[in-house]
Amino acid sequence: MERIDYVELIKDILTQHSINHSQTDTEIQLIFDDYNYHYQVLNIGWQDQTRIYGVIIHVDLKGDKIWIQRDATEIGIANQLLEKGVVKQDIVLGFQAPYKRQFTEFALG
Repeated sequence: MERIDYVELIKDILTQHSINHSQTDTEIQLIFDDYNYHYQVLNIGWQDQTRIYGVIIHVDLKGDKIWIQRDATEIGIANQLLEKGVVKQDIVLGFQAPYKRQFTEFALG
């Protein structure tokens, strides 16, 4: 069985999220750093007199693991990765404290 290309899979999922968020008045930016393997979806702009700047999704590749550093989506990036065939042992919930990861079904890190 051929291994899933994690870089392309992450880019595809994040691109879909950027399209889904495009109905807002703020700008959605995709940040793809293929050299260091950092991938983000950002929300940037202004709403009335308030500055908006936030990371919606942040995913890193470290070794052979997908580290989810931030996930402010309803569906959950981990769920989408699982649906695409990524095994739980290759996903680290980096936003969880290290001591809590042992209580999840995902990788420890």
